[in-house]
Amino acid sequence: MIDITEDSYREGRRGKKLRPFSSSAEVSHRRCSRPLERAVTDFGSDVPFNRIPFKMQEHHGITIPISTARRITLRHGEKVESFQLSSRSSEMPETPGVPIVIAQTDGVLVPTVVTTGFSQDGKKVDKRKNRQVQWREARLSLAHQAESKKSTYAANFNDVKETGRQLFDCVIKSGAGSQTQIHGVGDGASWITSQFEEQFGTQASFLIDFFHLCEYLGKAAKSIGEDTSEWLATQKQRMKENEIRRVLYSLSFFMENPDVPNEEAPVRACYRYIDSRPGQFNYKGALNDGLPIGSGEIESGNRHVIQDRLKRPGAWWAVENIQPMLSLRTLRANDNWDNYWFTQSVAA
Repeated sequence: MIDITEDSYREGRRGKKLRPFSSSAEVSHRRCSRPLERAVTDFGSDVPFNRIPFKMQEHHGITIPISTARRITLRHGEKVESFQLSSRSSEMPETPGVPIVIAQTDGVLVPTVVTTGFSQDGKKVDKRKNRQVQWREARLSLAHQAESKKSTYAANFNDVKETGRQLFDCVIKSGAGSQTQIHGVGDGASWITSQFEEQFGTQASFLIDFFHLCEYLGKAAKSIGEDTSEWLATQKQRMKENEIRRVLYSLSFFMENPDVPNEEAPVRACYRYIDSRPGQFNYKGALNDGLPIGSGEIESGNRHVIQDRLKRPGAWWAVENIQPMLSLRTLRANDNWDNYWFTQSVAA
């Protein structure tokens, strides 16, 4: 038997509906219980929204509309973003910290769509006939101690400065302090190198991803002609020995004429790529210290954190829904799922 409290009785006398079961089960009218919201969000962070009703029916015997599943998932994604911001570090600790932290960041294109129900002259139209689709960049950051493979992740949509702050926070959460050496690896995009410099200054060293460099060398080798496999292997080994000037000297013999367009001059492109990035090819030092010279970790992270959910075939995302989903994905990747739902239970 469910007891009807005196307060509930008085509400009934004032014309309000008595909902004794809702009161006893701690659920609200037209709302979902916290465990149900958790189950829905769990599925929503991993599978398309239109698959959630099938998953809920199969695993829990509950029928839930797609619109409700979407609303619940995205609402908790927004809450997770605030949850993550509440624990963000903004200053480097004065304590020495761990010896070395490896940090990486990179972008991945996400399909987005913008719809409007109005034409240019202000008349209402079918949204499906008035939509704009484009690819926009989401950015993932990670950091971990040199002797560990357990990374801390953060993701951001369309804001380079915020990505830098997230990268800094990942480094701090990985145990960095005032004496920590921060080893960065990336593809050399200007926004990546600028954020490493802005966030860490001289405390960080940045290394161009060796395999990205090899793509430039490989294109240059094909342009040279003849049997270039030996030439290419020699240049790769020279780069690993920090013999950068010798590589540039070798490239200079095959440089295209100035009147050749840049897009048709792979040797010139390779030369400029290396020459314009001084101090970013210390492969010998990294290899001697047992540190990575490739950015495979962040590329793998892009696949399992971002692309597995946000780049499914046929999926196009409303811009405002991308950051909430990124927050959910990094929450799971950081093993903070239980911590977040504990805070929700306490707040309920």
